[in-house]
Amino acid sequence: MITDVTSTPTAPTAARAVNLERWPGMAPPQPARIRAALARAAMRRIARRAGLRVDLPDGSHFGPDDAPVMRVISAESFFTRLGRDGKIGFGEAFMAGDWDAPDLAAAIEPLARHIDSLVPEWLQWIRGAYEARQPATEDNDRHGARSNIERHYDLSNELFALFLDETMTYSSAIFDDPGEPLATAQRRKIDRLLDQAGVEAGSRVLEIGTGWGELAIRAARRGASVTTITLSKEQAALARQRAGAEAVDDRVDVRLCDYRDIGGTYDAIVSVEMIEAVGERWWPTYFEVLDRRLRAGGRVGLQAIVMPHRRMLASRRSYSWIHKYIFPGGIIPSLDAIEDIVRKQTALRIIDVKRFGASYAETLRRWRERFVSAAAAVSALGFDDTFRRMWTFYLAYCEAGFRAGHLDVVQLTMTK
Repeated sequence: MITDVTSTPTAPTAARAVNLERWPGMAPPQPARIRAALARAAMRRIARRAGLRVDLPDGSHFGPDDAPVMRVISAESFFTRLGRDGKIGFGEAFMAGDWDAPDLAAAIEPLARHIDSLVPEWLQWIRGAYEARQPATEDNDRHGARSNIERHYDLSNELFALFLDETMTYSSAIFDDPGEPLATAQRRKIDRLLDQAGVEAGSRVLEIGTGWGELAIRAARRGASVTTITLSKEQAALARQRAGAEAVDDRVDVRLCDYRDIGGTYDAIVSVEMIEAVGERWWPTYFEVLDRRLRAGGRVGLQAIVMPHRRMLASRRSYSWIHKYIFPGGIIPSLDAIEDIVRKQTALRIIDVKRFGASYAETLRRWRERFVSAAAAVSALGFDDTFRRMWTFYLAYCEAGFRAGHLDVVQLTMTK
């Protein structure tokens, strides 16, 4: 495991040069003494309940002595952010350097593991009064979807190449052995999905969500004809380039296209971790498109991050740190929600479910290690210290969710 997960200065916000025009959330928070005091009391309770040691700047601490460690560097700023902005404030406090951890994912994991019980039930009813709601501008209609995708996936192909493996695959691998190369586990994941979807020579395949082209290339190598669609210009350009380099560009058609606008019918449809960007309002439309575009007797191979249905219902309207900084407009479905929509609104039927959340935790750990070790190269691309702390927190936050079992990932096979 990593012993220094940030590779960035851990000084308080005031000691760091931050572009506040770019990062307005990093401005020193306005005093809120009552909220800060309540946040301190809540954190003390959370640390004790979840099993987290919180070290304070004055040398004191709360939580079990032998628990994973979280180091508060600027107590006033940290507790004020937490009291004012809750979960968003928690992430922004890390970005600002108000707290750190020797092992960031290990420090967040207890919080993810006990997420349902961190706030007493008698207080949970008021969450609607203080939690922000997702902006209407981030709805995943055609305009919003393109904007949301651009904000994440068009950051820089070079940035993603720094921490992804040689396949440029940005989704969970499937590991048979934790010690095997990530690229091996990624190819296993892709090949399993293609096998489940029945992709073979002569198959007409639709891929919804191109990524950087690895799945389309591997399908084309089988002799399939692949139409792959994306809203990311950066991804589309590199996917075309990679297909040409592999001499399969005659069988791979990369299109900048919204899934709602694709035509034709296909023998197989594959989609890897794209549904998380669809938005709850558009889930029925997404599955109706799968239904319309799949020929009778064809198969769908879908890979999706999922969370427990109860947690999805509790968080479906909230605006989180992940929405604000990483995936605008996104929402993770539950398997129950997917099954309900498929059963009620399509002729599709789920015939196989494979879960492999532990593989995602390992995938994210490796991405995080590579990203942290590439700090100098990330800076050379023009990404500042605040961005690097943000991205480190994002990868650790997700890793902790899978390690705790709060999140899972599944491959679903559907037939029509």
